[in-house]
Amino acid sequence: MNLKFLSSGMMLSFAAFALFSISDACSKGLAGQLDPFEVAFSGGIFGFLILPFIRKPQESYSDIFATDRPSMWLLRAFATFVSTASSVMAFMLLPMPEALSLMFLMPFFVTLISVGILKEKVSGWTWLSVGVGFLGVLIVLRPGVRAFHLGHLCAVIAAMANAASVIAYRLAGNQSARLSLFGSSLFGPLIGDGLLMLAHATWPHGAGNWALLFGYGFLAALGQLFMMMATALAPANRVALPQYSQMLWAVAFSYLLFHQPLDNWTFVGIVVVTLSGMLHWVRQKLHYERLALEEHWQRHHPSSRPPAEVA
Repeated sequence: MNLKFLSSGMMLSFAAFALFSISDACSKGLAGQLDPFEVAFSGGIFGFLILPFIRKPQESYSDIFATDRPSMWLLRAFATFVSTASSVMAFMLLPMPEALSLMFLMPFFVTLISVGILKEKVSGWTWLSVGVGFLGVLIVLRPGVRAFHLGHLCAVIAAMANAASVIAYRLAGNQSARLSLFGSSLFGPLIGDGLLMLAHATWPHGAGNWALLFGYGFLAALGQLFMMMATALAPANRVALPQYSQMLWAVAFSYLLFHQPLDNWTFVGIVVVTLSGMLHWVRQKLHYERLALEEHWQRHHPSSRPPAEVA
């Protein structure tokens, strides 16, 4: 039965990251057609269509604003606003795999914040993982060889904003309602991007643009719903693994839809970035398997130490 739940959670996670990738492709398809802030604002609008599927029968829609820590709600909203605006611009200006490889810097920033601000203890394996990921990003950027422009800066800002959002979720704890967690990610882009788009907003023309706008917002929100369902069925460390399938989608879309092939060094850097995430996941998997083995041993041999602790 547990294997069935694990399998269902993994499948939902793969589906979620596929939806995120298609959503990113939709935003890139709108490059040159609409202002990036208008695209991000539209994502917040269409994201509200998911709320009825998230709300539990006993919950009220006003629970979107229900939180014991308003500061964390505001931080999540602001971080999501910055992330959506900068990621849309990054995907519009860069090939999708290149933008995504920079956004995979998020664990690096989470680690820095955890150590520098939260004073959390971080293992050597984690530092090794983020170090390899940072090396991969340097290979992609190749400072001094390639020009660093606005698209690269936006992708890095998106990674930093996503890291801030992760820290805000961690500080909020597990007591926040799902509607509150999801609502903060909608109102951030709705208000922030809504204000920024006022100077350049235009009415979308053509069914194609409307379809891409809808795809960007609705699919991203649907992906969030799938991730919530996945984390209820499988351990978080396993649910996070399919994130790296996004790179496969990004490479495919870059070649097939946008005709932006990668040069050899960029491809090498992307592989290194992806492997860094895999390294961290393998470390987590071994850690949890060791804990499960120790728990099983203690259950059946309460008077002795587990094999890992025997000299």
